[in-house]
Amino acid sequence: MPQTQPIDDIDTYLRDLGKCARVASRVLAAADTGAKNRALKAIADDLDAQRVALAEANRKDLEAGAARGLDAALLDRLELTSVRIDAMIEGLRQIAALPDPIGEIFDMNYRPSGIQVGRMRVSLGVVGIIYESRPNVTADAAALCLKAGNATVLRGGSEAFHSNQAIAASIARGLGVAGLPEDAVQVIATTDRAAVGAMITLPEYIDVIIPRGGKSLIERISREARVPVIKHLDGICHVYIDDDADLHKSFDVALNAKIQRYGTCNTMETLLVNAIVAGDILPLLADAYIEKGVELRGCPATCAILGDRCVIATNIDWDTEYLAPILSIRVVDDLDQAIAHINTHGSQHTDSIVTENITKARRFLREVDSSSVMINASTRFADGFEYGLGAEIGISTDKIHARGPVGLEGLTSVKWVVLGDGHIRI
Repeated sequence: MPQTQPIDDIDTYLRDLGKCARVASRVLAAADTGAKNRALKAIADDLDAQRVALAEANRKDLEAGAARGLDAALLDRLELTSVRIDAMIEGLRQIAALPDPIGEIFDMNYRPSGIQVGRMRVSLGVVGIIYESRPNVTADAAALCLKAGNATVLRGGSEAFHSNQAIAASIARGLGVAGLPEDAVQVIATTDRAAVGAMITLPEYIDVIIPRGGKSLIERISREARVPVIKHLDGICHVYIDDDADLHKSFDVALNAKIQRYGTCNTMETLLVNAIVAGDILPLLADAYIEKGVELRGCPATCAILGDRCVIATNIDWDTEYLAPILSIRVVDDLDQAIAHINTHGSQHTDSIVTENITKARRFLREVDSSSVMINASTRFADGFEYGLGAEIGISTDKIHARGPVGLEGLTSVKWVVLGDGHIRI
């Protein structure tokens, strides 16, 4: 494995990492569940034993970040508190406890010829992950990929360089304890931004790229990558309150979808309300939103109902992921207009309808083209843990391979298997 050092030739460095990862991926693909779980538990134990070293590495990143003028929110995401180290350790142990998807054979059927045909779940191979800020992602991503039998090349943000390298050292030691190759998880040891460009153009060594970060990063990777990408660009999520909705449910769902957390990709950014019930529900919701400090931007019909509690929305608002206490509101005539708005302005992430009309609910499920579609539930539930996946590497709005929260199964592929007993085709 290439060592941490000044790197003059980024392309050669990344190619060497890729070669090592490819070799390690073949070992991991054949590794049994026990070995992978031993590695995960050993990494957790090592992180626990290295708390002082982790804190010292993180202190260097925090001091450098403050000197660079990072704002308070970024510094908060960067900080590895004792509680966050606990969460990293617990996350590793939880992933060790999850069922191993690799080797599962399913959908076996006898064919008229007498052969049995089915599918087997297999690893993807080498997964490259590019992410920003939060150093805990280093441990989380490595653990999920490891359990799914994948080697991993990780490129964290430059602001978390020392923290990521400290976590990488624990991962390497844990892999060694379990007898697995240390090259199974490699954290790029340079802050040079050219490493990202080199990494996303190595299809011979990296099988898939998962970017986790801001829109500009993901757009760049989607545009330049020669490796398949699993990603989402925006989380422009909607809740539609139907004229057949229970208004108590509507209030609870629409409030929670916006205020439970502002900075997540599954937070509601636009509320759609049927014109028949808008006069009843919008004033109640507006009071609750404003009490929480949410700025309201609405269509003319919304502003007519709410008066000076709301400002006129622009066309840009309907296409904006705020990640902030700002909400767009539009009054619509019917379900058709609501679905048309979502499919025009949404980002195919998560959208919800509040209604007691099962026919309308089924139409919404069928016609809204998003990775998660909900009935009478907050969009904040679009999460791997809430879906029972145990953990997630991110959320995909793509339609090929993985869609929605990407857990262990999303980090695998399948191959066809055929069982015969001397069968020949006639």
